[in-house]
Amino acid sequence: MNTLTSDRLAELIDGLAGLPYGGEPVDQRTHALQTARLAVAGGADDELVVAAALHDIGRAKQVRAEHPGLPHELAGAEWARRHLGERAAWIIAQHVPAKRYLVATDPAYHALLSRASIASLKVQGGPMDATEAAAFAAHPLAEDAVSLRRWDDAAKDPQGPVLETAELVATYERCVAAAGRPE
Repeated sequence: MNTLTSDRLAELIDGLAGLPYGGEPVDQRTHALQTARLAVAGGADDELVVAAALHDIGRAKQVRAEHPGLPHELAGAEWARRHLGERAAWIIAQHVPAKRYLVATDPAYHALLSRASIASLKVQGGPMDATEAAAFAAHPLAEDAVSLRRWDDAAKDPQGPVLETAELVATYERCVAAAGRPE
């Protein structure tokens, strides 16, 4: 696994500043750090917090260049597989299917979506059918992907709190130490 340095992680996050977020009122950096903050508030473990911060990394210029033509969640998952590990990669890959799952299984969920998210839902395949939903729910990490999806949907407030980059870096460093791999 090609580990990511703490400095490079901070550069990646800071490089998202000013990048539009699909018609939402926040930029990519604010969205990433708000999602991570919501993950911390939700009691997520360190690896899930890092995955939350990087769930849209597939939209970053360098990641798009490495994986041209892939949807952002799959490009981000490929990147995460190399730099973070398989769990983070799966969760990142599944944050879009988790939206489709929630629309299919939670009657109140659709009303929580922004206009931009509703528009992208159509492109992403709409609600899952019963077979897709059952297969998604059966995966051992499905709950993590659903949690990430809910934090993702809530992380669109231009005035909302964010996780500071330094705190995200410290969280990442704990992940690296727990995995016993050098940074």
